[in-house]
Amino acid sequence: MILRIIYTLFIGVFLAVFVGVGVSAFYSGPKYPEMPAMLKYCSIDLKESDQCADYKKSAEEFDKAEKIYRTQSQNYNRNVSMIAVIAAVILVTTSLTLFKKILLIADGILLGGVLTLLYGTVRGFSAENLKFLFLVVSVGLTVSLVLGYLKFIRPIETGNKKK
Repeated sequence: MILRIIYTLFIGVFLAVFVGVGVSAFYSGPKYPEMPAMLKYCSIDLKESDQCADYKKSAEEFDKAEKIYRTQSQNYNRNVSMIAVIAAVILVTTSLTLFKKILLIADGILLGGVLTLLYGTVRGFSAENLKFLFLVVSVGLTVSLVLGYLKFIRPIETGNKKK
């Protein structure tokens, strides 16, 4: 019995990791801009005007690049969240339909779908868009409620009707 639980956990965790690594491997995120050497190694208290002007110019350029990165990162996190939520819905649906007869694997896939859904929701927070986050959380809640009904309540109701 313990071995079955461990195996189910193993499948679930690896499926969630599989989705996360798969997304990273085939859809890479934006790269953080490299800080100019002048900003890394010079102090702000520059007295000479030409160096001060160069410092300010470098700082402004870096700030612009950093803002662009943040926008790209938010879009990337939104897209990763959508991909993960879609993958989670596919995993949960697969578990509840195709693997109904093989409970050990079905439960592992189901757990993987739930963990992937959680991963997608967490990535949705990084998108910093409340409407999108609401959509992701709504999908997560709906999938969780339907999953709970189909996996735990419906079998009890079906069992009671047969008696």
